[in-house]
Amino acid sequence: MPVPVPQQRAVPAAEASSGTDLTLLVIEDDPAGTFSVPELSAAAGARVRIRAARNLTEAGRLLTDDVDCILLDLALPSGAETRGDRGAEPDGLAILKHVLRIAPRHAVLALTAEDDAELAAEAVRVGAQDYLFRGELDGRLLSRAIRYAVERKRADVAQHQLTESRLRAQENARLERGLLPTPLLDGSDLRFAARYRPGRSRALLGGDFYDTVRTPDGTVHVMIGDVCGHGPDEAALGVELRIAWRALTLAGLCGDELLSTLQQVLEHERESEEIFATLCTVDIAPDGRRAGLCLAGHPAPLIARQGRAAHLLPYEDGGPALGLLPRARWPRRQVELGGSWSLMMYTDGLIEGRVGNGTQRLGQDGMVAMINRQLSEGLTGEDLLEAAVTHVRELNGGELTDDVAVLLLDRDQDTAREGARLRAQNGDRGRSIPRPRPGQVSAAGAQRPPL
Repeated sequence: MPVPVPQQRAVPAAEASSGTDLTLLVIEDDPAGTFSVPELSAAAGARVRIRAARNLTEAGRLLTDDVDCILLDLALPSGAETRGDRGAEPDGLAILKHVLRIAPRHAVLALTAEDDAELAAEAVRVGAQDYLFRGELDGRLLSRAIRYAVERKRADVAQHQLTESRLRAQENARLERGLLPTPLLDGSDLRFAARYRPGRSRALLGGDFYDTVRTPDGTVHVMIGDVCGHGPDEAALGVELRIAWRALTLAGLCGDELLSTLQQVLEHERESEEIFATLCTVDIAPDGRRAGLCLAGHPAPLIARQGRAAHLLPYEDGGPALGLLPRARWPRRQVELGGSWSLMMYTDGLIEGRVGNGTQRLGQDGMVAMINRQLSEGLTGEDLLEAAVTHVRELNGGELTDDVAVLLLDRDQDTAREGARLRAQNGDRGRSIPRPRPGQVSAAGAQRPPL
């Protein structure tokens, strides 16, 4: 049945969409070209231009990016194009599915007879934005329906994109969370705590990285580093360096040999020769009283011993950051820790925040003074790190723009002696403390850092 020529009526300004011209593609088989008028007039100077196609093949040629809406006659005879969509459904729905498949970004209006309301409703369920009855069609109704369908399609596309974005963000979050380190401290009497805050908005990983492992000989190896920059590429490079460090450490490398190999990894994996990374490594002897320290352009750790104020470990013998000098060397310095101590390692995001509204930075001296105040208040472990990061943010007047990673290792001499006695009593000198699952605290305090 031919589609009647819409009568030209003025559309109220409230029903017109901001005066924007629209293009309508009509798909119906009237050989005389029922939509003979080139456009429908609307208020505010807007126009609805009309293109007519007599079959799906012709519609495919006329379906260009400037088409905003499609008016499909569900009584259009089906052809070879809809063979794959046919089934128990009416031919009109098979034709509609074909149009929706070839025009996923276009609004679609279904046109049907007044006595076929069930088919019209089914067309909307399948994917059409709206339906029209032939006997009720006029210029005013058609103009309004076109603009409604276009806006509804835009809303549907926006909602679909938002849903995809949320799913992608959730997937990225799971991936990034899986790349965060889980300390391997099985059998150690050391307590571990960490705080990690990436500078990137809505991210879980930044260019800062750290790790802790205990090797079979009882040595605890700790590392913290910082790739210059704050984007996803720097975060990925930080993960690569952390995993490489863990593998090399478990393979028995230490000190200058390990850092030289890490520099080779950095040089092969970085996108630009301007990319570098700072690093601090500490290897703590099995008795917990001595450690080896290597610095590669990184701030020196802070140590607090029982009855003494916290202070920085020596940093005069440090080497350059990784990736700066091809044949650099990183001397390993021996450090006496003592019986009971707390060792804090951090990235420069913790010390480069501003103090007040001026240009003054907190710096290492300011950080040492802050930690000593918090230690005097009795803060330890997770509470100490949380208070430190919170206070640095308050001094900065808001969120820090740089990544922040800070970790704390504690050793209590009395607890260590008791642990050694129990292990000897049980005949277990190795894996006496089970490895914690992510987010679970072990007897040694090993825990994946909360975000």
